[in-house]
Amino acid sequence: MTTAFYPGSFDPMTNGHLDVLVQALNVARKVIVAIGIHPGKAPLFSFDERSDLIRQSLLEFLPERASDIDVVAFDNLVVDAARQSGAKLLVRGLRDGTDLDYEMQMAGMNRQMAPDVQTLFLPAGTASRPITATLVRQIAAMGGDVSAFVPKAVHAALQAKRKA
Repeated sequence: MTTAFYPGSFDPMTNGHLDVLVQALNVARKVIVAIGIHPGKAPLFSFDERSDLIRQSLLEFLPERASDIDVVAFDNLVVDAARQSGAKLLVRGLRDGTDLDYEMQMAGMNRQMAPDVQTLFLPAGTASRPITATLVRQIAAMGGDVSAFVPKAVHAALQAKRKA
């Protein structure tokens, strides 16, 4: 088993992200959850908050594997960040055919740039397919109940942000 690199914004961590992370832990000894940092975007949660929420979510769901993840930030090409982390697998979650079309293009480009890093597509579970972090943020900002879409720690953090 090898090290996998799972990139994303994770703003916030959703049940879909958690589902893919758990699947990645089934095929990799270690998973590096890589939070993309984009200077032009203002995230809802800081890097440290997202990192803590990812760790808390996995600890809640799969405590025996919580020590098998690292959370890092990156602001360069995903394949370069994966290589720098020593990962040989690049994990991408798929919700539907639209994701597959986009991710296949990215996988092809990444393979040209880094043939030593293999892309691994993991399908989202049925319950998490419609979930996106963008929709979760929008629903939460309008006072909607997102508890079915996010881990408990994330739900609490979203409620705290709304009250602040």
